[in-house]
Amino acid sequence: MKVVERYIMRRTAAVFLAALTWTLAIVWTTQVLAKIDLVTDSGQSALTFFEVAALIIPSIIPIVVPFALVVAVAQTLSVMNTDSELAVINAAGASRWTIARPILLLALAASVFSFVVDNGVDPYARQKNRQLVAASRADLVSLIIQEGTFRKIDDGLFLQVGERLPDNRLGGIFVADSREEGANLIYYAKSGSIVEKGDEKVLMMNDGVIHRKTLTGDLSVIRFTSYAFDLSAFMSAANEITLLPKDRTTQYLLNPSPNDKMFQRNPGGYSAELEQRFSEWSYSLVFALIALAVAGDARSHREARIHPLITAIVIALFVRWLGFFAAGKADKVPQYAYMVFGVPIVASAISGWFILSSRTMELPVAWADWMTNVAGRASETWTALKLRFAKRGASGQGAG
Repeated sequence: MKVVERYIMRRTAAVFLAALTWTLAIVWTTQVLAKIDLVTDSGQSALTFFEVAALIIPSIIPIVVPFALVVAVAQTLSVMNTDSELAVINAAGASRWTIARPILLLALAASVFSFVVDNGVDPYARQKNRQLVAASRADLVSLIIQEGTFRKIDDGLFLQVGERLPDNRLGGIFVADSREEGANLIYYAKSGSIVEKGDEKVLMMNDGVIHRKTLTGDLSVIRFTSYAFDLSAFMSAANEITLLPKDRTTQYLLNPSPNDKMFQRNPGGYSAELEQRFSEWSYSLVFALIALAVAGDARSHREARIHPLITAIVIALFVRWLGFFAAGKADKVPQYAYMVFGVPIVASAISGWFILSSRTMELPVAWADWMTNVAGRASETWTALKLRFAKRGASGQGAG
């Protein structure tokens, strides 16, 4: 590898790692916030929460890596163009392959990394994640014994415990059950406890009443000295782990069990997931080609209507949206599988044509003008607001 190629690869790799770190942190944070209820609702420790949060990372790496790469390539080449480095390289007689080779090698490494994570690490991380979540949901004792708050045990079934008493007893038990069609049941007991009988768990309520109200408005009240409310059904339901096609290993997707209920229900989902895994890794190469086609030639910034980084990101977002759209439809309509593989192939071919013909890939003129006008208006509005606030501040000081 030539000195200039190592220079380009080193600069691009540094920007790529920085962009990947920040993008991964932002996306990971948004995904983790959806798991906060694991601690708040089931009373799990912070260690369990962070373990679940860490297992989310492999699922977002294949999505984030291509975008971090397109940002790195477009930004590096744009800065090199601004510093006239691309013009010097071209003037020295170097071909575009000199610029493209280190970037494509970096893109190939990113593609291999995404493939390994998508087909090797992510399925096992997803299965482990579901096991942790199921185990936390199945811990009904920690779920129920939360003083003063309503807990949803099942659809139409809510429970509240007023206080915890000595000897693991509970006080002020309130249960609202609307699962029975045509009737609503409300249980109230002064005290109670959770009794374990083998693998079964029963909520034993003492000294309470049952209110039963029908849709016609009839109300009946039953007093009881003790009443056993079976919780084992909910515990077994919480213990059941349903593995979706995304949770299965690639080996299993290639040869799923005919007895798999999920496979029997939606066989197209397994083939669609397999097609997505075998195509998703290629987007790093595709986005690298797009960035090269947009910002890989030496030119004056006066010729560009929009910054190359923005152009590359917009085109990459459009291509990735087409890929997501096709993957989302492939489980219902098998013909979309051609589009799943066709989108990266066509995008690569178009980008390659721009690169080989020494053309610059740009957004349509109408889009570029519209985005330029929007940016100009936003800048003018921001400047006007700053001047207005500055004048108000000056008048306030003068009045003082």
